[in-house]
Amino acid sequence: RESWAIGLARYELAHCYRQVGDSGIVREHLTQAAAALHAAGERRHLALVHSLSAVLLAQSGRSEEAEAALGQCERLAKIIQADDLLAGVAHNQANVALMRKHLDRALILAERSVSLHEALGSGHGLAVALASLGQILVQLGDLERAEHILTRTLEVRSPVQFQETTGAVYDSLAQIHMMRGSYERAGEYLRLASEGYGAYGTHSSRWYEWSILVLGVKLAIRRGDHEAAVRQAEELVATPGLPPAEAIQAEIAACEALIAASRVMDAEQRLTSLEGRLDPRAAPAAWGEFLRVRGTVHELLNRSGSAHHDFAQSVSVFELLGERYQAAVSNLALGRLAAKAGNRASAERFLDHATTVFQSLGARRDLAETLETRAQLRQISDVAPVIPSSDADDAVVRRLIEAAVLPGLLARETATALLETIGANAAVVFVAPTSGKFRLVASAGCTSDEARTIGQGVLQGHRNYRDGLVLAEPLGTDYDGPRTCAVVVPRGMTDGDSRRLRMFASIARQGFELCGLRDRPPAPPEPATERPLDPLLPGFICVSAAMNRVVEQIQRVQGHDLTVLITGESGTGKDLVARAIHAGSSRSSAVFLPYNCTTTTRDMADSQLFGHRRGSFTGAVADQAGVIRTAGDGTLFLDEVGDLPLDVQPKLLRFLEQGEVTPVGEARPQRVDVRILAATNADLEQRVTEGRFREDLYYRLSVIRIHIPPLRERREEIPHMSTYFLREACERLNKPGVQLAPMTLDLLTRYWWPGNVRQLKNEIQRAVALSSPGGTVEPDQLSADLSAPPSSPGPARAAGPLVGSVPRNLAAAIEEVERALIVNTLDRTANNISESARLLGLTRRGLYLKMRRLSLDAAGADAERD
Repeated sequence: RESWAIGLARYELAHCYRQVGDSGIVREHLTQAAAALHAAGERRHLALVHSLSAVLLAQSGRSEEAEAALGQCERLAKIIQADDLLAGVAHNQANVALMRKHLDRALILAERSVSLHEALGSGHGLAVALASLGQILVQLGDLERAEHILTRTLEVRSPVQFQETTGAVYDSLAQIHMMRGSYERAGEYLRLASEGYGAYGTHSSRWYEWSILVLGVKLAIRRGDHEAAVRQAEELVATPGLPPAEAIQAEIAACEALIAASRVMDAEQRLTSLEGRLDPRAAPAAWGEFLRVRGTVHELLNRSGSAHHDFAQSVSVFELLGERYQAAVSNLALGRLAAKAGNRASAERFLDHATTVFQSLGARRDLAETLETRAQLRQISDVAPVIPSSDADDAVVRRLIEAAVLPGLLARETATALLETIGANAAVVFVAPTSGKFRLVASAGCTSDEARTIGQGVLQGHRNYRDGLVLAEPLGTDYDGPRTCAVVVPRGMTDGDSRRLRMFASIARQGFELCGLRDRPPAPPEPATERPLDPLLPGFICVSAAMNRVVEQIQRVQGHDLTVLITGESGTGKDLVARAIHAGSSRSSAVFLPYNCTTTTRDMADSQLFGHRRGSFTGAVADQAGVIRTAGDGTLFLDEVGDLPLDVQPKLLRFLEQGEVTPVGEARPQRVDVRILAATNADLEQRVTEGRFREDLYYRLSVIRIHIPPLRERREEIPHMSTYFLREACERLNKPGVQLAPMTLDLLTRYWWPGNVRQLKNEIQRAVALSSPGGTVEPDQLSADLSAPPSSPGPARAAGPLVGSVPRNLAAAIEEVERALIVNTLDRTANNISESARLLGLTRRGLYLKMRRLSLDAAGADAERD
């Protein structure tokens, strides 16, 4: 239970430090908790660790990593059939989907979380889930249901209700009343939200408060208090620690405030600066708002073409995201612009869209403004284009190019632009998968059913639809089949419109190709050095600083195929490190083949490594591929490579350099694609000096070197390893409930472990085998070596096997002697390498190799060599 207690304590400490907002310390405690709970096999709290980690990742904008952590939590919860954990996971997954603006998925997950919490009768969990569901419904524009859900949330609050949930409910209610134009009630709800967040704690509430601060700026604009809006926005933007996503929202709000205060040029300058920091793929909703605000600047500066482009693309973004209210606001802006230009037909179309949405949402003030603009159209008799004809094509080209950040947005913009610019009655973008199932991507000027009819007609060779002519243009290939654009045009279509159709289709096709390149998996990046919560492999316990460095090295080398030399004493886990490198590499689905270089004779090593032809030597009764070819496309692990026979080493070197092997009895070399990992507990530098290992092979193997520290240098891992090995042995030997006595665990922790992890594992297995089910392992049940005092004389050994008083093993002692002797000799000779090598009885090359292995400064050597 030692590891379980440590893991639980670390998890609770992470919660405590989260209250004061120190995410770095929280992450460290979660990492330690995960290692301890993994060792203890405590899946429930391990799932909670992953859940809390996901919350931190989501709050820092790392949504994809948050989803992966929640996936791990969900997997563990399903294994232990914990519905309460599954309910919490669904809630957190809904919030992450909401952050990424995947509103349909967020709604499904939030409803699932509410359903699970209702079945469990969890008041607190239900309130939290309902709050998230209400927020999602606000984004989707279902305000009536959202208000009902949020009101219910306040009614089911429990005594342990988190204050940030109360703040979030009032935050969402404030958004609803802002949309409806009830600014006084919106202000009251913002005040209540601020009180709710503030009650939760000054530091931790900052993450939740950003939303209401941005809303406060927008409310000041709506109320006409423009100078206050500018002041609040400037203060918000200058706030230290403002998260990136909220910083973008604050900048956009500041630009809106500047426009409302008639400081249009200041707003344009700020928007220009902001554009380079805004990634439409990462923050599409913010991109939609940015386009609308920039369009307003263009409109005020009489750039009608640019304004129409931004407003229209803003509509497409919000429709793609399913945000009905925001799309209606952008349609209202388009309607105003068209009315100002004298294009009554376009203005009516845009304003009708806005009117329908505002009426359904109960957005009174927006609806009143829309109807007022609609009434002004009676005075317009001309049908002037919104964009001058000389600029129309350039505006469409720009619109399509900017839409190429998202394939869904580009499809919508292509359909909408063709509808508006070539006089089409309808435009459809669809994909015809090889499976034969039609897939509608986007449409304009028609319903979804009509769009499917048009697209399927094109696939069947039909060129007529009602009274119009159907023209089709290819738009490249999507992941599941060819992509096509079809437009229904009047039969009297001009040659100029035909050329424009082909031109716009060509630009859209290139845009889709660009989207495809962006969506392709990039070359594997350098792995992050942050410790993963999950072990690299089952049983890979890592809580010490020394092993943290090893894990960082493993993560860095997983993404490429370079040869790695793993060094360390016998029993430290070199095989496990090699397997971890393979498991995280692109070759993980292929074979991992270990080969021990000490298990064969010199005569057989050649054949076992490189293979042979039948009849090539006595006893070769059949062809043999050899381990290198058998490991093709995978990873070959050469264990104890220092013991490889000397006359086989040149062939291995050739393979490492050329990627070719020549089996015994073959004349032609054969290419093999395999990654080589090697390990040794021998002093390869000494063997090179003695002529027992080739120097060129040594350098070729040690392209990257990972050293595994002995167990005595990472004693803090012994309790967790002991717990893990104990649980493993109990399961394998069918002896449940065996525990380690505190004195036994203390003795295990203090022992010097000359056989390292292997010896510890064997000791635990032996103790379990000799124990009864449900028994306790006492110190006298351990091997005599662990409990008996050391036999060698000397005052340093008189205290028994305590840390610092036990002798180090032979390899470590030799290393310390070598280091001291080399340093003293270099001091005596003023860093003269030749003289030092002579005094030490080494060659210059041998001394260089030893200095490299011992990480000694060779600056003097370099100077002498020069």
